Amino acid sequence: MNSKNLDAINMLMADHRAVKAMFAEFEELSDRSKVSKKRVADAICNALLIHTQIEEEIFYPAVMEMIDNDDLMDEAVVEHASAKELIEQIQEMDPGDDLYDAKVKVLSEQIEHHVQEEEGEMFPLVRKTRLDLIALGEEMNQRKEQL
Repeated sequence: MNSKNLDAINMLMADHRAVKAMFAEFEELSDRSKVSKKRVADAICNALLIHTQIEEEIFYPAVMEMIDNDDLMDEAVVEHASAKELIEQIQEMDPGDDLYDAKVKVLSEQIEHHVQEEEGEMFPLVRKTRLDLIALGEEMNQRKEQL
């Protein structure tokens, strides 16, 4: 993998695109595709849990030292907590359960909002700092492999 791919922001954006594609795949599935729905929803949940853990353990602490925007960072942390609650509920459910599809849809909308804020507000601020995004990306990648 070349160093450009290990840039922390590029890595997070690649995760965002991968999860967005999985949500789109879920949307395409019919109500009869319960096994596929469960597989895709579980993949979404797992990807998001790893992504949020890496952001919270490594990316956000590094960013907080560099940008002076507590509101933006606090909101991101609260959005993660909200998403994790929904993920937990989805993981405990089956696709035939009432509200299963609705919960996956709401999670999709929450994540889309969160991604827009990160990519539209947070990441541009971070790019203007002296933060070593390559070193940070390598650290995040190592942690991702552990998870």
